Amino acid sequence: MERSSFNDIIHKLNRKLFLVAYGILKNQQEAEDVVQEVFMKMWMMKDKLDEYNEPEALAVTMIRNNCIDQIRKWKHIDNEKDGSDVITPDTSPSPYDQLVNSENAKILNMILRDLPDVYRELIEMKDIRGLSYVEISQLNNMNINTLRVNLSRARRIVKEEYSKYLYERRGTEKTAGEIL
Repeated sequence: MERSSFNDIIHKLNRKLFLVAYGILKNQQEAEDVVQEVFMKMWMMKDKLDEYNEPEALAVTMIRNNCIDQIRKWKHIDNEKDGSDVITPDTSPSPYDQLVNSENAKILNMILRDLPDVYRELIEMKDIRGLSYVEISQLNNMNINTLRVNLSRARRIVKEEYSKYLYERRGTEKTAGEIL
């Protein structure tokens, strides 16, 4: 196989192979390393690549197998440390995500606090406490259709106010309709 043909294969498959590897390993650096390793192996067998009808299928299989080997290495390293067979990735939110979530909660609480009482109560009952439309209509002596309309209006107000906060942070003005 010519180098230019091999380069074409690499450019064609690079992103797809990375996504396969990342989907298995859940680690960007490890996925990139596995893809690089597979490309090196494919280059070493470049004379035989023309024999394959689908080099893409071969590459995906090699990625999958290398990822499995990598996971086995991780398990072996983990077992040596503490005798555990389980690899547990850290799924806790990053400090940045915690900050964003905290700010968003504060903004939403301010928006809810400033809503008219009827709208605020409906959102609290439906979206926060999880009551059904029937339960809310019975508690408020309200027609279900009226309840749905009022809840829709309340949610729209929350969405519009929230989008104002988001775009004030970024220094631009957009409405909720422009976002969607």
